[in-house]
Amino acid sequence: MTKILLVSATPDLEAFLAAASNGFLPFRYDQLPDTAGPVLEQLAGLPFPDVIVLDGVADPARAIALAASLTDPDPMINIIMISDQEAELALAALRAGVRDIVAPTVEPDELRAVIERATHTARYAAQASDGQQPIAHQVNGRVITVVSPKGGVGKTTIATNLAVGIAARFPRSTVLVDLDIQFGDVGSALDLEPEYFLPDMVQGQAQRDPMALKTILTEHSTGLYVICAPDSPVDADSISGEDVAQLLQMLASEFRYVVVDTAPGLSEHTLAALDQTSDLILVSSMEVPGVRGLRKELDTLDQLKLLNECRQVVINLAEPRGLLSIADIEATIKTSVDHQLPRSKAATDAVNQGVPLLQSGVRDPLTKQLRALVANVLANSETPPPSFPPESDQTPRVRPRRAASRWSRTKKLVAG
Repeated sequence: MTKILLVSATPDLEAFLAAASNGFLPFRYDQLPDTAGPVLEQLAGLPFPDVIVLDGVADPARAIALAASLTDPDPMINIIMISDQEAELALAALRAGVRDIVAPTVEPDELRAVIERATHTARYAAQASDGQQPIAHQVNGRVITVVSPKGGVGKTTIATNLAVGIAARFPRSTVLVDLDIQFGDVGSALDLEPEYFLPDMVQGQAQRDPMALKTILTEHSTGLYVICAPDSPVDADSISGEDVAQLLQMLASEFRYVVVDTAPGLSEHTLAALDQTSDLILVSSMEVPGVRGLRKELDTLDQLKLLNECRQVVINLAEPRGLLSIADIEATIKTSVDHQLPRSKAATDAVNQGVPLLQSGVRDPLTKQLRALVANVLANSETPPPSFPPESDQTPRVRPRRAASRWSRTKKLVAG
């Protein structure tokens, strides 16, 4: 059973926490202490908690001071702060060692998920400190990766609209990652001017601390979080496939949906993303080179065992009187086409304006089909996988990283 300690000077927080947990130990104070001494004295002789839920409502300044005092001797203590001043306290709380800030108005399920993630982190750290093999990280959210063998097929348009459409249903629970690390233009498609870029997410404190990572994400007006490609193609050299895998694992442990836009083809970074992917969107146009490339990509991913069951084939820029019919395409790629997105001038205007169609709500046949794609993706993910495996006497084997070896195998397959 998860051991939770509530340190509070606000009586209402006990009922708030009770709705999201099966039990906890309440330490109630008239005024929240600003040092760890009183809390540690009460804990004497008791098992140390997996998670400390800290009252940041009554006196945020004292709560941050207490968090710093608790984490100073042991930075691995998992502290969740309850506060309605998330934006104002984020940086100070991060420096004090707080893992996450939760508003006192969130639904019990959301608070429960935050506690579960913190518990998993505590168990992982405890096993590592005991010299045991840690429990393999289990993805909580769904990673939806959009790929195509060729450029110029509207992949970024699809990825941005998909992310905006999901964020409309799950604001602040969806993040979009631009993995076209040399020439990605997700930022332009969403009219963003980010302060931080992909390299900032895989370096320094953000690489290890979800709280630090969340404070440097770019927030879109729709409630979507965005990680933009490097500002300069030169910076792409600093990002490895392992960096990508670790970033997506961390994002999936913090967000319900992670949408990934990739570069054309199967680069090391795309393969690393595919190794973390739960839902795959394969995109092509109706042109002969694009369809042939899609067939080759499907065959390659099948050989690499990266062709997810939750996958959808999308034909973009579809024209009913084109050289190829949908039947021709399905015969070539040996699988069905799930969505046809018609060619649309509105899409070009949306890209130029930096306002996705699913944000503007422009009435257009393409908008209707994009909504259908979003609905289909959400329908496939109604039951997300658990945030961590059930307790067991046996420690599961850590899943090995395979991005580099798969990239080598892919080069041989493509060359052959």
